[in-house]
Amino acid sequence: MKKRFLMVMLVLMLTVGVSACKSTEKVSKVDGKHNIVATTTMIADLTKVIGGDKVSVQGLMGPGVDPHLYKASAGDVALMQNADMVIYNGVHLEGKMGEIFENLNGNGKLVIEIAKGINEDDLITVEDGLHDPHIWFNVLIWKDAAKVVKDGLVDFDKENEDTYTSNYEAYIKELDELHEYVKSRVEEVPEGKRILITAHDAFEYFGSTYGFEVKGLQGISTASEAGTGDVRELADFIVEHEIGAIFIESSVPKKNVEALQEAVKARGFSVEIGGELFSDSLGSEGTEAETYIGTVKSNVDTIVDALK
Repeated sequence: MKKRFLMVMLVLMLTVGVSACKSTEKVSKVDGKHNIVATTTMIADLTKVIGGDKVSVQGLMGPGVDPHLYKASAGDVALMQNADMVIYNGVHLEGKMGEIFENLNGNGKLVIEIAKGINEDDLITVEDGLHDPHIWFNVLIWKDAAKVVKDGLVDFDKENEDTYTSNYEAYIKELDELHEYVKSRVEEVPEGKRILITAHDAFEYFGSTYGFEVKGLQGISTASEAGTGDVRELADFIVEHEIGAIFIESSVPKKNVEALQEAVKARGFSVEIGGELFSDSLGSEGTEAETYIGTVKSNVDTIVDALK
């Protein structure tokens, strides 16, 4: 009986071992495609476009997830360790994952930081010499991000360089068209009304590129809480400038913006919530905003329709 028990246990252990091996093989190579892990939805979308049918892209953060506060699970770490390549935004967007990226780099993993390929002069500097990480809100900078991904894929997989280059060139044309679309829509808002107020300071790249004054209740990271003084100061600003609409964000709780709306009302002025903007992630699958281009269009349409 004891001998039979030991034989059963041995079979079970071997089965688990084989399953684990198969699982690892599947993670490192999915249907013959290179397996890439991207942190944010924006980067995942970009990598899918440039990589095309040569890559399988797994995103760590889904729609509506705040990358400033995201903590990687043990499963996330394992996913990155088994990937062919890891791509992240950088400049402290994924603020709680810095050590993980360092460890991956130190262990020889191919890790690409998008911001490293952006001209530093194009980055917005905030307090203490830090850079604003929300680079995707300037479509021209996102063109540079596309080149970073393309170059990374070509360096890793020279055999499919033509595919990556062709996808990249086609996408650059789409981004040029997107840039013109945003500029055209912004022209519908009188210059004096181009003031954008949101839950946190994520839209400075949008503002500096397309001519908006931008104010957020929280700083560039949602890790910093908005205080009563911030609400009071911004409420006074809204009343003084007679701003008609303020905006909530998909990845930030709307309670602070609603509190701001109430503070404005207490001052005898009425401000509408002009709609929801996608700030630190793309929209849900099946919606217009599930892609980067769709998200940018959705945001500018929402802003312009509420302020013009």
